[in-house]
Parts: sequence; structure tokens; C-alpha cells
Amino acid sequence: MKLTLGGRTDEMSSRLPTVAGVLADPETLLSGLDPEQRAVATTFGQPLVVIAGAGTGKTRALTHRIGYGVASGHFQASAVLAVTFTTRAAGELRSRLRGLGIPAVQARTFHSAALRQAQYFWPKAYGSELPPVSTERLGMVADAVRRLRLPNPDTATLRDLVSEVSWAKVSNVLAADYPQLAAGAGREVSGMDPATVAKVLGRYEQVKTERGVIDFDDILLCTVALLSDNADIAEQVRNTYRHLLVDEYQDVSPLQQSLLDLWWGEGSDHCVVGDPAQTIHSFAGATPGYLTGFSVRHPGAAVIRLVRDYRSSEPVVKLANQLSVSSRIAAVTLESQAGPGPEPRFVGCSSEADEVAAVTSWLVARHEEGVPWRELAVLYRVHAQSPAYEAALTQAGVPFTVRGGEGFFDRPEVRQVISALADRARKEPAADALTACRAVLNATGWTDQAPSGQGRVRERWESLAAVLALAEELVAAGNADLAGLMTELSERAQAEHPLAADGVTLSTLHGAKGLEWHSVALVGVQEGTLPLAQAAGPEQLQEEARLFYVGITRARRGLLITWSRFRNGGVRQPSRFLNGLTAAASRNVGARPARRVKPKTEMSARCRVCGGALSTGAERKLSRHLSCAVDFDEALYEELTGWRSAVAAKRSLPAYCIFTDATLLAIAEQLPRDEQALLAIPGVGKAKLESYAADLLALIANRS
Repeated sequence: MKLTLGGRTDEMSSRLPTVAGVLADPETLLSGLDPEQRAVATTFGQPLVVIAGAGTGKTRALTHRIGYGVASGHFQASAVLAVTFTTRAAGELRSRLRGLGIPAVQARTFHSAALRQAQYFWPKAYGSELPPVSTERLGMVADAVRRLRLPNPDTATLRDLVSEVSWAKVSNVLAADYPQLAAGAGREVSGMDPATVAKVLGRYEQVKTERGVIDFDDILLCTVALLSDNADIAEQVRNTYRHLLVDEYQDVSPLQQSLLDLWWGEGSDHCVVGDPAQTIHSFAGATPGYLTGFSVRHPGAAVIRLVRDYRSSEPVVKLANQLSVSSRIAAVTLESQAGPGPEPRFVGCSSEADEVAAVTSWLVARHEEGVPWRELAVLYRVHAQSPAYEAALTQAGVPFTVRGGEGFFDRPEVRQVISALADRARKEPAADALTACRAVLNATGWTDQAPSGQGRVRERWESLAAVLALAEELVAAGNADLAGLMTELSERAQAEHPLAADGVTLSTLHGAKGLEWHSVALVGVQEGTLPLAQAAGPEQLQEEARLFYVGITRARRGLLITWSRFRNGGVRQPSRFLNGLTAAASRNVGARPARRVKPKTEMSARCRVCGGALSTGAERKLSRHLSCAVDFDEALYEELTGWRSAVAAKRSLPAYCIFTDATLLAIAEQLPRDEQALLAIPGVGKAKLESYAADLLALIANRS
């Protein structure tokens, strides 16, 4: 049988795959798999659901299932469709399958596979081409708002409305039903009631129709409609791809599940893989229910659990398991195969500035121990936390890259450099790869010195640094010619496998999913940030806990978890998710500082609350651990921070140059009554005493 889809001809053939020109041995493909992975690779003739814990080799099991299935004759390579959610993950699947000698297998994202089918079959079904896919959703939403004569929204509100458009589509929610269903799902747009949002959704569809375009989510809707309305086309697609494998199945939305139901029909040889503990896209319509309920919907399905964690050391795995139990996030109980490692570190800091400084020092220390910069990461809950770390790392001379590798090969600067390298390779294929790469980069004005600015300037520098880093890797591996570099670049571009420069990765927890590093710093782990203050209901809090779980399981060996106690004069508590994980944080969760403490002027290297040793400057200023709560005058502390802000503004200095949060807190706790007592507090000093003693002592006297 021969079927052409989207301009490509798939030969339905049972030819065995080859590796380096030799027929693949099915048993060889199973060597090196653990018992559970081997079961995934060899279970055929029935639906299969794989519950795969973090670091348990799910991608290895999935690709070897495909490889063994093809090599043993259970699968035909051209009849296999592997589906995942991101272009990076699809590229990784293609790369691994290529390594197994099976390049004919289709590994695509949901949208890529659906678009390919819709574009091919749409003219046959409806007599016209599929409308083009527009990338101007923000503009179309703005047009819908204008037509309704609503107040002009800001960009943030427009983005929220785009999110509601997407959520409604992937959740199969019509505009007329939005007001009722949105309330139950906890959906809201600031400044707009649900009925108004519903009107925007309806008018958006009109705008889109008038422009003759579809949007990103319509790709799936159109494909579902196409296959639902045309049984013959649906059957043709199912006959083409008789073996369907779905990665990250915990993230499917109702719309994606509708498409899967049409794709696999009555088939019995399909496989889904996922981890309910890593469902972190509920805001976009994802639900782990399809994964956890797969065996109920498919009676007779085999269930295999992958629990051997090859990524993380025993202490990291132990912490992940503890979080799973304490937060009830339904994770499998992992069993570390990576051996012992350092215990995770928990650090409570006085302020965000102190936290950033502590994390920067930790990163430098890890690098001095021999860990490459690219094997270090800082993970945070929201993008707004990134600039402080970007500034601190720049000042410290630490290279870094802000996570955002999708579309790497579409960046103008990358296309320009690859084109120039290709021109050189045609003339001098045997030229030294590193020398040629540096020459091309120098011609663009690129230098080894990272720019001090951020934003697009920094992104451009990082992109070109990543190309140079690849050339350096190839030279180090003995592949030193320019032709080899171009081959590697071409293969990575086809696999949609972005490059990365040698720098610390800065990423949100969402952006870090599917990645791993030697050592990871999880920052801002305090109430209001993780979980977010907006996470009010049980389901939202569960999602936040799963995000924390994802962050922990990104680390192979080193793990640092930090939080800050004070911000703008307000007291913040360590995250509730730390309760039970670390005694220091547990003593503070839910605790609220009361008022006043007896004056204490002497400083000690031991905590005046628990008697333990003090290790940081902030702790020594307070004579106690940051996690050991004591009484202090909150009103005085607020007055002190307000006074500091006024003085800093008058002198055009950052607030911490006047006094750090820790010093002001020590003053609020110890209540010094004279200059001698004030001078005894670390962080004051003679110069600051001369400048500020009168103001500080007056503020303290007024609180007596």
C-alpha cells in the first residue's frame, strides 16, 4: 500500500531497520533496558499505559519500543506515529530514533501532525484549501474588543483574553457556555465579567472568519471536524498510522483527546506515556485524568510503572518522594539508581537581594568544584524573578542564558551565520571548524565578551555563542572540519534541537520541564510566590505543588532551595510545600512574628533561639537563624524601612546601600537605646553611625 500525505510518499514496507548499514538485531535493542523498560518495549497486542516517574528513562523506553517493534516485525516503520507536545521533544524523539536506525518513523507535535493531515485532506473533503494559520491572535482579539466598543485594554489584558480564547477551544467550551463554565473552572480576566469575555470570544470568531484565517488551536478543531465528518478519510489516516504512541500524555486537553480518539479508533496496539505528578499545564486545559483513567476507558490495557530514577541522587529522590507524600501529588515512589550525593540545602534569606547574592555565590562555588556553567540552573516561578539574577550574574562575570530555545534555528542571526558557514563549507569543506566559525562570527561584530544589556541584545549574543560552543565541542571530539560542523547543524535543525551556550540556565519552572542539570537552585520558595498568591483552590494548589516537584526532579546531584523573609517591609513565610521537608522551614510555616523582644547588644556565633551555629552574615547580624522566629516590633521595622527609602531617594542610592533588611531587622529586634548599642549591631559601622544615629535613635524612642 502506498499513501501520500502532504507531498511525502510513505512506503508501507516491512524492511528491517539498519544501523550503520547492518540489519538491526531485535535482542540488541533490548540490551541495557531494565525489566520495566523491557516490558514497555515488548508488550504488544493490547493498549499500554506507562506511568513513568521523573528520570526513569521514559523516552528511552518509548523509542526502544518503536525500534524493537519495527525490528521484530510487530510494527512497520511508516505506520508508526509518535506524538508529543513541543518541537524540542519531537526533535529529541527523531534524534534517538535516527540513532536506532529508524529515520522513517513520524515523530511530531499534535499540531504539526494535525496540520499536515488537514492541509492534505481538506481540499478533498470541502473543495477548497485549508485557510492559512494566522499568528496575529493578539491583534484579532484587540479588533474584537474595539468592535464591541469596550474600553481599550492594556497588553496584559489582551494576553489574558488570548489565553481564554485558547482555553475555551481546547476545553470544547462554546462562547455561549463560557460564563457558566468559566466560573466553575476558576477562569477570570481582570476588569471583565464572564459575560463580557464571552462576547469577546464570539466577536473574535467573526473577525477571524472575515479575515479568512484560522488560529493555532483551530488546527486541532479543523482536524477533528474533518475526521468526524468524513469516515473514509478517518479510516485512511488510521490505516496509515496503525501504531500510535503518545508522550507526556498527562498534558492532553479535551480537544487533543478527541483527536486521539479519532486517530486510534478501535486499535489495540497504542501506547501512552506520562507522569500525573508532572501535570503543570492545567491553565491551558491539560488534565491528568486521561492518563490515570486510561485503563478504565480501555479494558484489558496493560499498566507498567517506571520507578527506577537514573537521573537524581538518593537525597534528591528522597526529597521528591517526601514532597509527593506531604502534598499528595500522586507521584510514583521513585527508587534512585544514581547513588549517594550531597544533601539538598535549604537557605532562608533576609531579603531578595541577599537571596540573589547567596544563589550567585553557590553557583560560583559549584563551578569552582568543576561543574560546567551549562550544568547549572536557576529555576523560578515567574519571569519577573529573572532580572535580579541576570543583573547579579552579569556583575559577577558569570555567563548565563535565559531559557527560550524553541525556534532557535529561525532566529535571524542564526540563519545569517549558518548561511555564511555554508558558503565557506562549499569552498573549503576541510577547513578547521572552530577557525571558520570564529571568522564568521567576528564578521558579524560578535565578541567573546557578553553585552552588559539584557533583552534582544543579550539573546543575539547567546545565540551566536551557542553556535561557537557547538564548534568547540566537535573539535574537542576530534571532528574538526567545517563539513562536519555543517552536518551537525543540519541534523539538529531538522530535529528542531536548539543549541545552548556555556552558561547558567535561567528558567521558569514551566520552561524547565523535560530538562535536567547537575545542580539546580530553586529560588523564591515562599508563600505568595510558590504557591502563587492567586492559587486559591485545592486544584490550583496541587498544580503549584507539582511545579515544585518538577523543579526538584530537574537536579541530578546538587540542589539548593531558597526563600526570602522580608520584602518592602512585609514579612513572608517559607512555602507551605517545605513543611515536613526541612525542620528550619517547618518551624516558620504559619508562624507570625509577635511584638518586641528584650534588647540584646552582644553578637554571638550561635543562635540565641535554638543554640545552633550561625553561618551567614545576615544570621550573625540577627544573632539567630533566619528560620527561628522571635518577637519584634513590626511597626518599628516598617518605619525603619520607610525612613531608609526616603534617605535612599534623597541621596540617589539603592536602599540596601543605606542599610540592609537584616540590619534594620536587627535594630527592630534589639532596640538599641544609645550610640554604643547601635554601633554593636553589625552593618552599622562608624560612618553610618555618624550619618544616621540621630534618626534611628529618635525612631526607636518614639516607639517606646
